Amino acid sequence: MIAVIQRVREAEVCVDKKIVSNIGAGILVLLGVKRGDDEGKAKRLAERCMNLRIFEDKHGKFNDSLRDVGGEALVVSQFTLLADTSRGRRPSFTEAEEPELAKELYQSFVNMLAVSGITTKSGSFGERMSVALVNEGPVTIILEE
Repeated sequence: MIAVIQRVREAEVCVDKKIVSNIGAGILVLLGVKRGDDEGKAKRLAERCMNLRIFEDKHGKFNDSLRDVGGEALVVSQFTLLADTSRGRRPSFTEAEEPELAKELYQSFVNMLAVSGITTKSGSFGERMSVALVNEGPVTIILEE
């Protein structure tokens, strides 16, 4: 699994020009599920995302996590994170998991954040989405599990 985490002031997902999810301050997680990923990887990555110390404390140091600041999470599926661009000009997505299993693991990841007490929202799996955000910092971190 791969996650691109962006610290945001706000973020929203639209499908067909209608907002389907939005959050205030917290993190936007773009999540790609790779062939062979499993529940264990989803759990470890969710824990890393919610405990990643990317929020500033009162001294301006990255010491606080999403949990510490009471932030929200917006999780958006993005199989294109698994693109192989090593040959030619057209990306190959053979490393991305099949949609049915990817959707299950994506939903597991979302649920793991939610049951941990994080206000969690999600995009629409498999839909063409527009994602808008205000990146705070900017802070963008890539995690792989």
